[in-house]
Amino acid sequence: MGRLQPADHAFADPVPPHVGPPEPGPLQEARAVDEDVVAAVQRTAESVLAECVAEAALHDPEFSEAVAHRVADFTLRGGKRVRPRLLWWAMRACGAVETRAALRLGVGLELIQTCALIQDDVMDRSRTRRGRPAVHIALAEQTGLAADSAAGAAFGASAAILAGDLALVWADDTVTETLLPSARRRQVRALWRAMRSEMVAGQYLDLRGQIGGGASAARALRTACLKSALYSVERPVALGAALAGADEWTTDALCSASRYAGLAFQLRDDLLGVFGDPTVTGKPSGEDIREGKSTYLLATARTCADAADDRRALAVLDRAVGNPDLDEGGLAEVRAVLESTGARALVEEKAERLGERAARRLAQAVDVDAHARDRLLGLLQAVAGARAAAPPGSRGAPREPHPGAADTLTMVEGGRPQ
Repeated sequence: MGRLQPADHAFADPVPPHVGPPEPGPLQEARAVDEDVVAAVQRTAESVLAECVAEAALHDPEFSEAVAHRVADFTLRGGKRVRPRLLWWAMRACGAVETRAALRLGVGLELIQTCALIQDDVMDRSRTRRGRPAVHIALAEQTGLAADSAAGAAFGASAAILAGDLALVWADDTVTETLLPSARRRQVRALWRAMRSEMVAGQYLDLRGQIGGGASAARALRTACLKSALYSVERPVALGAALAGADEWTTDALCSASRYAGLAFQLRDDLLGVFGDPTVTGKPSGEDIREGKSTYLLATARTCADAADDRRALAVLDRAVGNPDLDEGGLAEVRAVLESTGARALVEEKAERLGERAARRLAQAVDVDAHARDRLLGLLQAVAGARAAAPPGSRGAPREPHPGAADTLTMVEGGRPQ
């Protein structure tokens, strides 16, 4: 047999390494998620939570069935996945395709939200959440206890605190076990630590305000900034930017835009808490009044009533706010005061202006992917509840603010509560 000549093998067809279509590359994988971020987050959450529940079952079957399954179900069934979507589109706007890391961080955000909502309902003594019994009510009733009885209320509250703790543990584990590029790991984890602390601080200030006899507008804004503007909107956007390794200018533009939108969200949420339809919000209307929450809406009403020397309005607020037995008639009186003092209109316009500022600030992030920025803009508009935000690049002159508007804008302009 003669020697094998080069021509016999140099141009031969290579043996395929595997049969079937090639694995999608990072860009293709990210573009697939672009088509339906919510579905991608849901699939990742199902996978992560299945592992969490299975691990809980190893500790104790009853604990797994009663608590772990409930936490997983609460996380999987509810919410619009706004935080993961903010993270995703911030990352994509900055040109990154860290798909698996972004989806896992998104699940972490959903779990920390589960923790916040479960424990918030305990603190506020809310009976419903997302149109269903709140977790502390469900936990009491599944044991056969009446949720309104002393034993049922005590057990339900205690068990729900543990359920919230479990959600927080799972959130931290999900983030810790997420593979991150080494250059981004420290920044992402620093943001995560800050977000957790801000959430707790905001919740504490919210509680403290309920026994303080009516906080000032500045105090109410500080609470709103910590509890919603940072935790719910800015930090998810900052996590997306950090995951992408965005530069300082781009990160600042994205974060300040999301801060404006986040504060607008909280102001509108305060309005919904008094004027909202329970069939839409999933929670009873007027609970903020009965609980005595120091919202910016109530602080504005007091300021306006003081300025007009409207003693009747002040008397209604003094009598109604913080009264757990306030009936529908009393709640109607409060609504009338919020209308007559102009507080409702002022807060609505302030929220609208913040939404507009969010759009203009986002437009300043010029070195980003235009399509992803538009998707992020749409999300921020939805969060802020804006009727119509300025399009990217718009330089329309802003309207003159109402007296007192500067306090809101000053607080969010600097990047942190003042």
